[in-house]
Amino acid sequence: MSSASGNSLQIESSDVIRLIQQFLKEQNLHRTLQTLQEESTIALNTVEGIETFTQNILKGHWDVVLRNISQLRIPPQKLIDLYEQIVLELMEMREIAAARSLLRSTEPMHALKDRYPERYLRLEHLLTRSYFDDKEAYLEDTKEKRRQFIAQALAKEVTVVSPSRLMALLGQALKWQQSQGLLPPDTGYDLFRGAAPTTQIEDDQPVSQCYNTIKFPKKQYAEAVSFSPDGQMLATGSVDGFIEIWNFMTCKLRKDFKYQAEDNPMLMQTAVLCLSFSKDSEMLASGSQDGKIMVWKVQTGTCVRRFVTAHSQGVTSVSFSKDHSQVLSSSFDHTVRLHGLKSGKTIKEFRGHSSFVNRAEFSLDGARVVSGSSDGTVKVWDTKTTECIQTLSVSEGQLLASVAVAAGPAVQTIQVFPRNMDHVLVCNKSWYLHIISTKGQLVKSFNLGTEAKGNLTTAVLSPKGDYVYTVAENGTFLALHVETGRIHANFEISSADVVGMAHHPFSNILGVHCDDGVVAMWKP
Repeated sequence: MSSASGNSLQIESSDVIRLIQQFLKEQNLHRTLQTLQEESTIALNTVEGIETFTQNILKGHWDVVLRNISQLRIPPQKLIDLYEQIVLELMEMREIAAARSLLRSTEPMHALKDRYPERYLRLEHLLTRSYFDDKEAYLEDTKEKRRQFIAQALAKEVTVVSPSRLMALLGQALKWQQSQGLLPPDTGYDLFRGAAPTTQIEDDQPVSQCYNTIKFPKKQYAEAVSFSPDGQMLATGSVDGFIEIWNFMTCKLRKDFKYQAEDNPMLMQTAVLCLSFSKDSEMLASGSQDGKIMVWKVQTGTCVRRFVTAHSQGVTSVSFSKDHSQVLSSSFDHTVRLHGLKSGKTIKEFRGHSSFVNRAEFSLDGARVVSGSSDGTVKVWDTKTTECIQTLSVSEGQLLASVAVAAGPAVQTIQVFPRNMDHVLVCNKSWYLHIISTKGQLVKSFNLGTEAKGNLTTAVLSPKGDYVYTVAENGTFLALHVETGRIHANFEISSADVVGMAHHPFSNILGVHCDDGVVAMWKP
């Protein structure tokens, strides 16, 4: 029997076995059912209806009764009484050969011979008679009374269960999980693995409609939003320090995580400024306003590593290395640092920016680190040596020749292209988007002044890098096709200030979080 505490229900293991047995019976897997009953010593003992079962006995439909009894586990004494009655009634119908066969070749009658030899011999004697005498056969009872006695006795041994009970219970469980936001509606579900089936990467399409929202109190809005690489979770980090995992389709809290169901969420002491999942989606790194980094195990909500002195000021971005052994971070303290999960120590520092470092990322192969700063530069670093390989600055569609003389506008964010390890998207505080190469070239620029009507604040790429989404200070949202430069969407996404955006790893779903407490989910 399973243990339970609090308001948990206790479930008998024997009941689970009976549910499986019923399923086997309904699937006509009779040999498997018999084996399970023998090995577990648990009998199914169900019939479609008690009334039908007893009526068959009362009316003497013995062929049906024996067929039903063959799949049940009945006490030997009650089987003896049943078979004795059938033998007598076969004699009454002068079916002597059938009566003799049943008497001499069935287990209940062999048991009768061993336990009650006189009763057995009486039946043998009656078989030799050329006539049938009711009073001699049924003694002080009548045939009808004996049938009624047998029906009552056997009815106590069987139960009635609704058909397909196992499937019904599983269906109810899935519906409950959907109602709690644990499963997205109208999607497939891998019951064996316990997960929604992984979706294939969709062709990039620009988003155009908000299908759901998560609403935080305005003073506790989400500063950070991140999708898990397996596409199953959305994490939010808010200004009050709470880190929560959501179903991004229903926008409900994931209550299948015990710590969230028990209202014991992951928590940092100050505002959460950034989040990032490990590549296997099992860990989540968070950076806070006070310079701390914490690494969490998502399934349990436990903190597996703390970097208390990761930075002297707020942490602006975090990301895991490909092998999950290190966490890269950037900060308002002008530095980029690399931290070892095993040692719990800061193992490398990339120093050279003269202002806030707003984002840092690994290149696709992990050999380089790319960082963008409010000092107007993008720097490319050697991961092993921490040497600065390139310092680039772009302004109004131009690559500045000498950063020492003048740098471009503050770099708001950067993102390495998902399918081109040398290309980096740069969004700086202007109405331009730039694509640069880690080798030091300006690849492409987009002048969005006419459409944006203000400086850009953030940008993010679609999964394949076909589209870039960006938002201006006035709330104008633009979807730009990278190859053609064509704008596919242009509308006001929010009247509040947009804090940031996050894109699903392989579906056309975009999360936009604003300082009014709303996290809006968008799709094509």
